[in-house]
Amino acid sequence: MSSKLLINANPYEIRIALLEHGNLAEFYLEHPSEKGLVGNIYRGRVVRVLPGMQAAFVDIGLERTGFLYVDDVLVTSNEVEKRLDNCRQCDGESSATCCGEDSDTLCRRTPGHNIEDLLHEGQDLLVQICKEPLGSKGARLTCHITLPCRNLVFMPMTDHIGVSRKIEDEDVRRMLRNDIEALRPAGTGFIVRTVAELASNEDLEADMEFLLHTWDEIRDRAGEVPVPSLVYEDIDITLRVVRDIFSPEVDQMLVDEEKTYERVLNFVGTFAPHLKERVRLADGKTPLFEAHGVDLEVNRALDRKIWLRCGGYIIIESTEALTVVDVNTGRYVGKSGLEETIFKTNMEAAKEIAYQLRLRNIGGIIIVDFIDMEDESHREAVFNALREAAKKDKSRLNILRVSEFGLVQMTRKRNREDLEHLLCEPCACCHGTGVLRSSRTLSYEIFRTIEREACRREGGAVTVRSHPRVAELILREEANTIDYLEKKCGKRIHIMPLKDNHPEKYDLIWA
Repeated sequence: MSSKLLINANPYEIRIALLEHGNLAEFYLEHPSEKGLVGNIYRGRVVRVLPGMQAAFVDIGLERTGFLYVDDVLVTSNEVEKRLDNCRQCDGESSATCCGEDSDTLCRRTPGHNIEDLLHEGQDLLVQICKEPLGSKGARLTCHITLPCRNLVFMPMTDHIGVSRKIEDEDVRRMLRNDIEALRPAGTGFIVRTVAELASNEDLEADMEFLLHTWDEIRDRAGEVPVPSLVYEDIDITLRVVRDIFSPEVDQMLVDEEKTYERVLNFVGTFAPHLKERVRLADGKTPLFEAHGVDLEVNRALDRKIWLRCGGYIIIESTEALTVVDVNTGRYVGKSGLEETIFKTNMEAAKEIAYQLRLRNIGGIIIVDFIDMEDESHREAVFNALREAAKKDKSRLNILRVSEFGLVQMTRKRNREDLEHLLCEPCACCHGTGVLRSSRTLSYEIFRTIEREACRREGGAVTVRSHPRVAELILREEANTIDYLEKKCGKRIHIMPLKDNHPEKYDLIWA
């Protein structure tokens, strides 16, 4: 597969694009002033325990407290037993706020316990951000620390060896598992990443040494810093994307800024020297993203409607709770019959939907409303096409089969903000609802307000200051209503359009 990785670096912005067959497949954006937080490790303090939600709020020194679920807590078994014993001495109360000591932050997971048995207010914890703050929500935290490198992911708290599911050859999986077993310290855990399928034993050993050394530094620093404090900051988005995406499948990496190019070259030379010759400094004659049509593709990725090659189209609507994708035949009329027209549209839409979810980085619950298909084999084929197209996506997806109504329910893991939230902000007029009250609705509201307030106000006139569209409708279509109100209220009514007014706002000035 022909693919390129483009890095556009500026002091104010870092943009990274992955192209597959010339099409934009993934897009990353980071501003130095708003650097991503996922992967950072903090020494935090529990500020509130919520038994009703089986979670806790942890102060890690950011603007908003982080959120820690019970399944993401790590404590020692001895401490749990001690707390439970102490709570039994407190007349059976199980609240951890009445007893217990601070937990050891470097220990193993203890599932099946209540949050109040594991944490108490004021307790210190070593936590890692696993999900960026989104909207009004604070960062999602975990005590299951993970440290990724080129070929391996280190899990210091877990005694486990895992191998990426995308490595399908059982002999290769077995060999990698045996290599890690021979190299790892007792009681530690490692996950072998997909890119390690072709890695040598020396590569694995080098990664492991680097990760173990990094973990020793983190533990040392964690014992020295105050609470709350940042203990470890993950590498920036440039090196992170190079680490996670730049593989033998990528034919070329182009960087348009010399200092960034040198950093990337040194990083690749350390962790993937066999790929070093594929890193190039762009000539700079034409802006990198403009030369490859990336800016145009990014703007298209913000559109609500996406046309299919056959003439059909899909509509993508995102809400706070979920994302809905609707499939329509549009201009496509088919050739042989209605069922065949619907089937072809749905098949093309399935591939486009998988592509759009990955490009826009849409996460959470997703509902796809395919056009109704009567043939069961067609529903099965559309489901398989969607699942096959989604295999290119690195985020974890769970896709249910097509229902009789043509609906597909799916989830996609959300780790960072989607493209719309990265590049857009809520409309200043509608505040994200997508609708405004009509000019006629506002006009009649103004009339009711005048009628209600007139008897309480002194003076013989009222001036209505409103958006020009509202003012124009009143003057052009509601002149009779103005005459009626003036006679009923005994006051002159003046209409004043203000072009800078919010479309839904108006003022009444009584004089």
